[in-house]
Amino acid sequence: MATTETETISQLASLGGEVLFPESAGYDEARRVHNGLVDKHPAAIARCRGVTDVVEAVNAGRELGLEISVRGGGHAVSGTAVTEGGLMIDLSQMKGIHVDVARATARAQPGVLWGELNRETQLHGLAVTGGTVSTTGIAGLTLGGGIGWLMPSIGLATDNLLSADVVTADGRVLVASMDEHPDLFWALRGGGGNFGIVTSFEYRLHRIGPIITGGVVVHPFDAAADLLRFFRGFAGDAPDELMVVAALLHAPDGSGMPVAAIAVGHVGPPAQADRDLAPLLGFGAPLDAQVGPMPYSVINTLLDANYPAGALNHWKSAFLRDLSDEAIDDVVTRFGACPSPISLIAIEHFHGAVTRVPVDATAMPHREPGFNLLITSVWTDPDSTAANVEWTREAFDGLDRFVVDRRYVNYLDADDADDDAVNSAFGRNYERLGEIKRVYDPENVFHLNTNVRPADGS
Repeated sequence: MATTETETISQLASLGGEVLFPESAGYDEARRVHNGLVDKHPAAIARCRGVTDVVEAVNAGRELGLEISVRGGGHAVSGTAVTEGGLMIDLSQMKGIHVDVARATARAQPGVLWGELNRETQLHGLAVTGGTVSTTGIAGLTLGGGIGWLMPSIGLATDNLLSADVVTADGRVLVASMDEHPDLFWALRGGGGNFGIVTSFEYRLHRIGPIITGGVVVHPFDAAADLLRFFRGFAGDAPDELMVVAALLHAPDGSGMPVAAIAVGHVGPPAQADRDLAPLLGFGAPLDAQVGPMPYSVINTLLDANYPAGALNHWKSAFLRDLSDEAIDDVVTRFGACPSPISLIAIEHFHGAVTRVPVDATAMPHREPGFNLLITSVWTDPDSTAANVEWTREAFDGLDRFVVDRRYVNYLDADDADDDAVNSAFGRNYERLGEIKRVYDPENVFHLNTNVRPADGS
């Protein structure tokens, strides 16, 4: 047995959960995350069951000089949930959820996925902004900002965070809120996993669902440019109650046929939804239109099939300067060369509540109305990896003239770790984040993320 392994066993002897090593049963399953391109081998995996386990794991990793990674839902495309040769702190078994109906709040642990949280809150007709894919973990999505179907009406997931229990790099357990450690609370809301391990998230809930209006309208690919031009105006006129996403993708029938689609979620009264969605339902000659009353929890699953667990992923994204005719034509042309039938290009519209939060109110800086371009390249055949990665990078680089220097941290891939990408993710909030990093993690223990380096204290 290696010295490091012996020392790790000694340090984590009282851990309530398992400690897995490369020879342990279940190790290979535990080290794998949603993105099948990530193939890292931690020296040890601490599968935590509670806060004390997390404290002991952080202390052990720090004292042994092991690089620490933190896994919540394991959905981050960058793969930073897994360390190569260090200590992976696995929170995926921490799944507690408590909904306080009287206060309209929920408290959830970091292993919870959005589909699981929705199931509990929607029992009471309550909701908070979750991701657009139900298998995404609440932890990473919330700490990075939290784009989702409800952001025009109630803001991002992080805008609805009331408090967080945090294990810091030195093993302390703190409560972060507007009243306690408000600087840490500010940084957690959009600053990613830089400042500690959150072991409990407390959310403000809203009276939404269980039935809202939503669905997808699908058009033939030869109408894609016209549909995106319609989308530009339709989204620009959207009320707060309506979230709109356009996508170029492939038909789900296995034919590989490219199509263009607009997905919607409307949380207003049915009569208002009918009025607001009438232009969409009356536009063009769709191949299919499945829009109507449906559970909010189902809206959160509409894109799940495009992101199967274990598939190979490479993503690129940036905010568009505007959705010009030239940009639309270029996006359509580039998608026409897409090599995988699972990949898509999505355009998310930012408006409403998410844009009315001041840039410096939280660490999440992207508050301008407009459009976010997301290229998610997803494939299952390892032999086609080079072709898919090349297409993704070429498509993104070719669209460079249409984007601005703003990028959403949760969409950054493993090759987006340079200073330019980090600055694009945090914008003018980066300097303050560095000051807070120096207070709570001066040694940069939590660096496997879109990393904010501690500010120079000299």
